[in-house]
Amino acid sequence: MLPVVALMALLALPVSGDTARSGGGTPADVMSGVLVLLAVAGAVRRAERALSRTALVVLGLPVVGFAVAATGAADAATGLTGLGRYLQVFVLVPAAVLLLVRDRADLRVLAWAFVGLALVQGGIGAHQYATGTGASYMGADIRAVGTFGPTDVMGMATVVSYGVICAVGLALGAAPGTGTPAGTPDGPATGTAPGTGAAVRQRVVALVCALLLLVPLALSFSRGAWIATAVACAAQLLLAGVRRAVAVGAVLAAVLVVLVGGVGVGTAMLQERVDSITKVTDAPDQSVLDRYTMWAAAVGMWRERPVTGVGLKNFPAHRDGHASLALSSGSDTAGAGSGFVRQPLLSPHNMYLLVLSEQGLLGLLALAGGWGALLVLGVRRLALVRGAAVRAPGGPSARGADCGLLACGLLVWQLVDFAYADIGGPSTVLTAVALGVVAWWALGADAR
Repeated sequence: MLPVVALMALLALPVSGDTARSGGGTPADVMSGVLVLLAVAGAVRRAERALSRTALVVLGLPVVGFAVAATGAADAATGLTGLGRYLQVFVLVPAAVLLLVRDRADLRVLAWAFVGLALVQGGIGAHQYATGTGASYMGADIRAVGTFGPTDVMGMATVVSYGVICAVGLALGAAPGTGTPAGTPDGPATGTAPGTGAAVRQRVVALVCALLLLVPLALSFSRGAWIATAVACAAQLLLAGVRRAVAVGAVLAAVLVVLVGGVGVGTAMLQERVDSITKVTDAPDQSVLDRYTMWAAAVGMWRERPVTGVGLKNFPAHRDGHASLALSSGSDTAGAGSGFVRQPLLSPHNMYLLVLSEQGLLGLLALAGGWGALLVLGVRRLALVRGAAVRAPGGPSARGADCGLLACGLLVWQLVDFAYADIGGPSTVLTAVALGVVAWWALGADAR
């Protein structure tokens, strides 16, 4: 797991404003290429079928939509750039993670790496809020963005959300025998399975990490990340059991009441941001108006070319021809070590509509169909693990509920968040790693 963990560690490095604005490659992007090469080398060395037929179909089918849309790009260079990015995020890196993860113990290492990266970025973001050195928000430099800067305000929110979901999955799925006895296919060849004490420690540490990460998540002022995290954690609770969902929900509600009402955590700006979620139709702010306008423009592009779309990376070129006068010229970014910049609106901030407008129904059905297959297969495997736990508590087949819960939670978060965001920015490579975790649980033979 060292190459994957190294890739995630590189995301803790500061990203220059010029790199973020230009969409150029980062050290993490370079490491993702190394990751793919290592996975290919390992598959060649083993001289066996690397992926199952199901995995080949689920991960390979979107390539058809990407390739067709690339031929409709404005020029060959643009088409190749867009094709490379989509292949990196949705095919190559997820497949590499699927090949490199050997067992559930490896997956837990990745889960704790997600939590560790989230704590680092979240700690930086909380310091930015406390010292007024974050990104600009309503005239004050208080928005927590971590090392991603004001041009990728969703970066830290995404990382922290992943950390919360992994921590919740590890806490809910922790049970005696989470580790593996020596010689079993579920873990390393040495060592012994931890007992109840180790399971309790994992649960307590994971729960504390999840609660700590809620602070920087709130300070990110990202409504989409809040909604996606709430839905994903609720799904994890329900998948872990209805009784547990009710009990944990009551505890979380009590904690929020104490933090907000008793301790006074939260500011007027934060409260206003929360209230704005319910006002997106009654009294939307300019950012919501821009989003609605770009969504309408994306639908207009799709109606113009419903099957194949307008071509990869062609949304900006067709935007003004389909957008109404309500669209502003761009969004203002400043703070977190950067000067004032007028950021152009180059995407609809909705992954489904971005794919629909640029790749048409062909691309959307191939890509979203693969995500749907991952969700069905992942939930089914989690149900099998939970059933095995009922039949033979503590047995090898019964261990792994934590892996299933965090994998399913990551996918649910991504599916919900894609309704408010799309790929782009330095944090996108972490989305590819998260999809790789999901793919391993849903498609990997060793996940059984």
